[in-house]
Amino acid sequence: MGFKCGIIGLPNVGKSTLFNALTETAAAEAANYPFCTIEPNTGEVPVRDPRLDEIARIARSARVVPARMTFVDIAGLVKGASKGEGLGNQFLGNIREVDAIVHVLRCFEDADVAHVEGRIDPLCDAEIVETELMLADLESLERQRAALEKKAKATDKTGKEARARLALIDRVREGLEEGRPARLAEISPEERAAFRALHLLSAKPVLYVANVEEAAAARGNRYAALVAAYAREQGASSIIVSARIEAELAALDEGERREYLEELGLAEPGLDRLVRAGYALLGLITFFTAGPKEARAWTIPKGTTAARAAGTIHTDFEKGFIRAETISYEDYVRYGGEAGAKEAGRMRLEGRDYVVEDGDVMLVRFAV
Repeated sequence: MGFKCGIIGLPNVGKSTLFNALTETAAAEAANYPFCTIEPNTGEVPVRDPRLDEIARIARSARVVPARMTFVDIAGLVKGASKGEGLGNQFLGNIREVDAIVHVLRCFEDADVAHVEGRIDPLCDAEIVETELMLADLESLERQRAALEKKAKATDKTGKEARARLALIDRVREGLEEGRPARLAEISPEERAAFRALHLLSAKPVLYVANVEEAAAARGNRYAALVAAYAREQGASSIIVSARIEAELAALDEGERREYLEELGLAEPGLDRLVRAGYALLGLITFFTAGPKEARAWTIPKGTTAARAAGTIHTDFEKGFIRAETISYEDYVRYGGEAGAKEAGRMRLEGRDYVVEDGDVMLVRFAV
């Protein structure tokens, strides 16, 4: 089960620098001109989780395997993308393929790095991209509406469903025309499946990344404060990162990294916060498996049942699921692992419909 975050933004805002730091590679060429990232670069990033290290220590695991998230570095967008300007069609197509959007905004001034619009204004940059996504959505809804109109004339169940879908489309379209992204539309629980089926770009969850200069990495700057306020209005989240610092940190070993972070007054790399924020954006949680051979973190959406979670380990586990022997992370640590938790009566036997909690340590019993 893979979850993808697409890194987007105008050209020269620091997207590729951030991506390079995330993947600790130079796969995405961070050059100072638009469209240096022509093909979307994809990188799998480990999710640092101190709980996994603690579980591995207690279980004396020979190998530690963290959860992973996929980040895609998508070519820079320019005004007019919804009409195919620049690499517009490709850009919009690439966004359709990701589950969430990490929108990098330039919040630093640097005479050596050109801005495609000739000025530093992160809110204006955000609105350019958001507008292009909404224009693409309006076009998509027009096509979907045209296809439904004929069906809506029928008097049977199909006609009734088509009329309900048309009403939903019109409501979402009205919001888009007023400048509100689809993620701000009021959707009832009964409409959620139909709304998801519209596949709207502006419905995707968004994390705004205020890319600041090195001196502002710890506390941000006036641009970053504007971005935080804008994100709240847009029903989105925001974090502060200095892509340049993250690129420097990526090149250091663990000891040097710690020293550099201390000098900067940072508790952890901004990228750790970015990955965690991406996790939260997608509504993901982690469960663990642990033994002498391996301790591993697994990623699942919040609300996943034990049987479905077992299927992320192996499809046979879901098919032949019997039960999950489950210990909360807190109990696993408090009682020194599986044997201690079992002895203390803190191991639970959960059935296939049990909803997995973040931090559960599970042993799946199954029959082939």
